[in-house]
Amino acid sequence: MPPHTDQDNSTVEVVDVPEASRFEVRIGGQRVGLAEYLRTGELVVYPHTEVDPAYNGRGLGSALARAVLEDARERELAVLATCPFIAAYLARHPEYHDLAYQNRSKVAD
Repeated sequence: MPPHTDQDNSTVEVVDVPEASRFEVRIGGQRVGLAEYLRTGELVVYPHTEVDPAYNGRGLGSALARAVLEDARERELAVLATCPFIAAYLARHPEYHDLAYQNRSKVAD
């Protein structure tokens, strides 16, 4: 996701840090939030997301959620959001509903 500025005119960027299996939201280069992930060949799981409480109300969690969901779309991965924040964001934004993981049982009757 390209950097943008928030209401305080600080540069906000969301970056993938694959060696740590997480996305980070940064302001002025300082990490202020993260979304952990686990990727498989067809699925990405988001178990945990957090934003420093000092930065609440600035839209950083939403920026993080958009970035991780756009990344999943680009990689053509289904999303299993076990993190309540990402799950709620996904539920509230129909433009991402197609990414939601659907368990397709292979058990026959």
